Amino acid sequence: MVKIPLDHICVKSGILCPRCQTLIEEGVVEPYEVDVMKALIELEESGIRELRDAEYIKTYKEGNLVVLVLKGKLTIHNLSRIAKSLSEKFEGSRVKVVLKSSDLRQVASQVLYPARIQGINTLWLPDGSTQYIIRVPRSEQRIIRDNKTEFERILSKIMGSVVEIRFE
Repeated sequence: MVKIPLDHICVKSGILCPRCQTLIEEGVVEPYEVDVMKALIELEESGIRELRDAEYIKTYKEGNLVVLVLKGKLTIHNLSRIAKSLSEKFEGSRVKVVLKSSDLRQVASQVLYPARIQGINTLWLPDGSTQYIIRVPRSEQRIIRDNKTEFERILSKIMGSVVEIRFE
């Protein structure tokens, strides 16, 4: 079964036990993530067996863009299949599924796909914080342009630092 932070029974039934309710109240799990977890369980039961070995990490939502972070041995084909199924389930939302990684380049390339990344610049600010600038070719601007701020906010949340996208 796909590993999730909440109990499978609570997610499937929609009635949360005190432990699961506390996780939501404390902000460890956002309320909309319960629907995503339920959809993952349903996908696993309906035939995407690869989810059996996967672990749910977090879902980030900005506007109509939803980025789901999983951990496990999933191929790109499996990730796109899961994303397509979730996009159909959550109509009006564009869903991307990415594998957890501490490498910004790997995460950013998955989130921004099919746009290519030319490079990533790291700025160390005087206050000790770090900011990242992801450089994308100007020719790929049409792919990202409409959701640029959503992509920046989601990547910032995933990495825990300010991320900016620049077209060069």
